Amino acid sequence: MANSTPYRIKSVSEIHRLMGLPSPCHPLISIVDLKGLRNDTGIDAVIFDLYVISMKRGCDGLHYGQQKYDFDEGIMAFLSPGQVLRGEDGGVPPHLEGWMLFVHPDFLWNTSLAKRIKKYEYFGYSTSEALFLSDKEETVINEITKNIRDEYHSNIDKFSQDIIISNLETLLNYSERFYERQFITRKVTNHKLLEGVEELLEDYFSTNEQALHGIPSVDFLARNLAISPKYLSSMLKQLTGLTAQQHIQMKILEQAKEKLSTSGLTVSEIAFSLGFEHSQSFSKFFKGKTKLSPLEFRRSFN
Repeated sequence: MANSTPYRIKSVSEIHRLMGLPSPCHPLISIVDLKGLRNDTGIDAVIFDLYVISMKRGCDGLHYGQQKYDFDEGIMAFLSPGQVLRGEDGGVPPHLEGWMLFVHPDFLWNTSLAKRIKKYEYFGYSTSEALFLSDKEETVINEITKNIRDEYHSNIDKFSQDIIISNLETLLNYSERFYERQFITRKVTNHKLLEGVEELLEDYFSTNEQALHGIPSVDFLARNLAISPKYLSSMLKQLTGLTAQQHIQMKILEQAKEKLSTSGLTVSEIAFSLGFEHSQSFSKFFKGKTKLSPLEFRRSFN
């Protein structure tokens, strides 16, 4: 019986051992082909202490968020160290092809990418929020990974790490570009998510949830929409120019202006009714958004 406790993988060598592959050519980076992938490890879920980038084909029946994949092109997913990867129901699909790129964080140490890699928000997306590639995009990605593979298979010298890092950064930059394209081409799906955000916030404030549970969080929105917080913010930023946090703040500001202009509630009462623990925090928030204190804004209506 398979073990349901996530198995922690700490090294590239351990991945090769689990997959029944020869020792890696480089101890800190490797690209593994998925065709004919070993499927008898008895491990349902793993936690990688590595960065993992995968490109797959033949993923029939898998889901993208709440939807099935709508075409079987190349599909990319990204994991940062500490994230859990769970196996697909029914095991590895029989026609699965592609590759997985494993990078140990030590490989990035003292390079330009060590800090910069954290700016790529898609490492925080759920694996269900995959990146779909067109044939042209897939060719671009595969060419870059071929360069990486060729480099670490060659004789390692003082230039090798810089060349591989440069190719990794190019791969990540193209992936970011393709994700932005995906947010644009999936407008119908993403506009439904935007509508969902607006409905959740409207319901939250209309039922006075903020007075009981405080200001709504990005995690609250993401959880109710069944997507990851980072994907939600990235999608909203592409659609509206505002992150999820900024959407929440705009809704709070809208509620605050309405209460200040139409009710006789004190500033403290309004602050607590909107989920702020302290009226000073509310006043600071309001002035930061409007350049007016709550009382100055109220007086402008008299």
